[in-house]
Amino acid sequence: QVELVESGGGLVRAGGSLRLPCVASVRTFSGYAMAWFRQAPGKEREFVAAIGWNGGSTYYADSVKGRFTISRDNAKNTVYLQMNSLKPEDTAVYYCAARPLTTIARMPYEYAYWGQGTQVTVSP
Repeated sequence: QVELVESGGGLVRAGGSLRLPCVASVRTFSGYAMAWFRQAPGKEREFVAAIGWNGGSTYYADSVKGRFTISRDNAKNTVYLQMNSLKPEDTAVYYCAARPLTTIARMPYEYAYWGQGTQVTVSP
């Protein structure tokens, strides 16, 4: 069983930045690929970014490419999402997800474990 706990959400003005950490309670964090998804009201959950077991491979949704950065610290069992140049359309609940494979994936069904989510609200 893997428990994921996100934090760092909040209210920020357009153009601002936030950093979301997600801490995993798991014995071998390096055995998991990690990802961030988000879900806005009335919309489906969408992929944001993913990272491989050692951080050597990353993948981003086109909508966040160049603005968001995913990273991980395996010594701290933590994955991060650094969000810069935030836009009102980035407003959503952001979820951390883990899958017990080392390769990254983009679809929600490919991830077995999910956090409870953290709200990010970007004002105009």
